[in-house]
Amino acid sequence: MVFITAEIGINHNGDLDIAKKLIDIAADAGCDAVKFQKRTIDNVYSKELLESPRDSPWGNTQRAQKEGLEFSEKQFKIIDAYCKRKKIIWFVSCWDVDSQIQMRKFDLKFNKVASAMLIHTKLLETIAEEKKHTFISTGMSTLKEIQSAINIFKKHKCPFELMHSHSAYPMPRDEANLKVINTLQNKFKCNVGYSGHETGSYLVCVAAVMMGATSIERHITLDRAMYGSDQAASLEPEGLFRMVRDLRTLDKIVGDGKKHIWDSEIPAKKKLREILG
Repeated sequence: MVFITAEIGINHNGDLDIAKKLIDIAADAGCDAVKFQKRTIDNVYSKELLESPRDSPWGNTQRAQKEGLEFSEKQFKIIDAYCKRKKIIWFVSCWDVDSQIQMRKFDLKFNKVASAMLIHTKLLETIAEEKKHTFISTGMSTLKEIQSAINIFKKHKCPFELMHSHSAYPMPRDEANLKVINTLQNKFKCNVGYSGHETGSYLVCVAAVMMGATSIERHITLDRAMYGSDQAASLEPEGLFRMVRDLRTLDKIVGDGKKHIWDSEIPAKKKLREILG
C-alpha cells in the first residue's frame, strides 16, 4: 500500500493551532504521516541574507520572517503529544546537523532529506547514522549526486527510499517527468516515491502511483491564499481527502501483478467454456 505523507512543512506559519488543525485533517483523511521542517536559522542562512529586508507578519527582515516560521523544541513536544493522541506518525526534514541532533530526542520513526540538502554530506552522514528509514527527495539533482547520497546511506546500512521531485514551487505540470520514477528504480534498485509541489489537482500523484511510486508526499494547507511561499503549491482539506480516497482505491485497482482466475469468474468460465466441450 502506498505510504502517504501530508507535508505541513512551514504552512503552520508558526502557529500551533494551525498545526493541530492540519494534523487533524491529515489524520481524518487517512494519511499515514505528517511532516514538518526544522532549521537552525543561523546555520542555514548567511548573516547578509538574514539582515536583508523582507516584509512579513513578523517584521521587515529575512531573520524575522524565518524565525517566525520555526517551532521551538517546546512546541515540537506539543506536536509530538498531539500526534500520538491522534494516532498519526510525524517526522521532520532537518536542514542542518544541529537540528537533526536536536530532533533525536523525539525518537521519530522516519527521516527525510530535502532536495536542497541532498549534497550536504555532513547532514547526510548524521541522518544515515540513525539507521531509520529515510525518504530522500531528488529535485534539482543529477544522477551522480543521487548516487553519492545513496553511497552514504549504504555505507551506514541505513534503509532509504528515493522520492522523485521537482523543486519549483509550484511545479509546472508539464515538467513532472514521471518516467524518472522508473529511471530511478532501474538504476538504483530501490523503492521510489513522489513528492509533489504542483498546484490544484492531485492528478500527478495518481499518475505517479500508476508509474510505481511507493510513497506520496504532498503539501497541505488550510487555505492556499494564506501567507507563505509553499501555500499555493499545497492541497486544501477537500483536495487532500479526495486524493487519499483515490490513492487507496488505486492500490486495490492496480493489484499485485499476478495473473489470477478470480472466484467471481468461475460461473462465467463454466457457462461460457462448456460449449467448447
